Amino acid sequence: MYYKGLYKVKVVTESEGYWIVEALEDFEDSVDGEKATVKTGERRIVPPADLHKKKTLSPPIPEHVYERQLEKKVKRMVAEFENKTKS
Repeated sequence: MYYKGLYKVKVVTESEGYWIVEALEDFEDSVDGEKATVKTGERRIVPPADLHKKKTLSPPIPEHVYERQLEKKVKRMVAEFENKTKS
């Protein structure tokens, strides 16, 4: 299993609300907004929703349509300005 789709862990016990997992590699996690280093062999209590069967990357942050349109507009304005200065 993979914790948050990135870090390899082994499920030790399963219950309804939370599962206990054992880290199979070192990684950094955040607990109550603070960073914590998890060492190999250390056990953590995690919700089952944070566990995945295969390694996955988080989805890319989508660009907003407005930002893409603005970028195209700026590129066009720069090209027009460069064409005017060449003539």
